[in-house]
Amino acid sequence: MAIENVRHWKIGDVEVARIVEVNNWEDDIAMLLPDGKPEYVQQFPWLLPHFATPAGRMLISFQCFVLKSRDQRVMIDTCIGNDREREYPVFSNLQTTFLEDLTSAGFPPDTISTVLCTHLHFDHVGWNTRKINGKWLPTFPRARYLFGRKEFEHWQHLRDTGGYHNFDHIVDSIDPIIEAKLEQLVPTDHRITDEVWLEPTPGHTPGHVSVHIRSKGEEAVITGDMMHHPIQLAAPEMHGNFDMDKDQGAKTRRAFVERYADTDITIIGMHFCDPTAGRIVRDGGAWKFVLK
Repeated sequence: MAIENVRHWKIGDVEVARIVEVNNWEDDIAMLLPDGKPEYVQQFPWLLPHFATPAGRMLISFQCFVLKSRDQRVMIDTCIGNDREREYPVFSNLQTTFLEDLTSAGFPPDTISTVLCTHLHFDHVGWNTRKINGKWLPTFPRARYLFGRKEFEHWQHLRDTGGYHNFDHIVDSIDPIIEAKLEQLVPTDHRITDEVWLEPTPGHTPGHVSVHIRSKGEEAVITGDMMHHPIQLAAPEMHGNFDMDKDQGAKTRRAFVERYADTDITIIGMHFCDPTAGRIVRDGGAWKFVLK
C-alpha cells in the first residue's frame, strides 16, 4: 500500500477513508475553466502548495471514498479502474494498487454492502467491475449498486440516441452490474442510513449528487464533481468545462458555497488533493478553502 493513497476521518460515529488512484495530477487550469490562465491561479496564494504550483498550474487527484455507517460499508464512487481503454491515454491501461489500498484501509471488497455512484462519468465507475479471465465482473458482488434514476436514464438516452459522449465505460463498468441484477435506481435525495444521505447537486450531470454525513452533531459533505478544484470557490458561478449543463452547474456551486460557507461543516472534495478536507470561508467578495 502507498501510504499517501489512504486518509481517514471520523464524522461523529461515521468512519470515512479516502483511496487515491491518480495522485497530484498537474495540468493547465484551462482544462477546467474556460480561458483559464496561470495568472488567474496565481491570484490565490491559499491554493499553494496543495492545490496549485507556483507556476499557476492546478493539481487534482482521482480518488474515491468509503465509509462505515451503522451496518453499512459504502463505496462512494469507484475511480477509473485497471485494464481499460479510455478516451484519454493517461487513463488507459492503469495498473494500480487500488484494491490492496482499499483492503489496507479496512474495507476489503467482499465487505462492501453498498456502492454509490455520484454520477456516471468514467472516473467514478471504473472499479464497479474488474476483469477476470477476460470478462468484466462486479468487484463488489455482495453489494447493491446505487445509481441515480435520473442519471441512469440520461446516460441510457445518450447511448440510445448516439449522444455526444464516449460510452466505453458504460459497457465495461455499468452493463455488467445490470446483467448481474445488482443495481438499484434511487432518487437524488435517497437515504443510505439515518447518518448518510444524497444531496442533489445537478449541473455537472443531470442527476449528479453529493453525499451528506451527519452524526453526533458533526457534519461533512463529499462533493462529487459539483466542483473539481478549490479555485472554483473564488468564482463558483464561473462555467466549468466538464459540466453538461454549465448554467445549472454554476447555480448549483453558488448555492452550495452560500449554504456551507462559514460553518463548521467539513467539505471533502472529490478531486481535491491531499489533505482533501477543509472548510469554506468568506474571502472578501468570494470564498476560499481552509484546511481542517
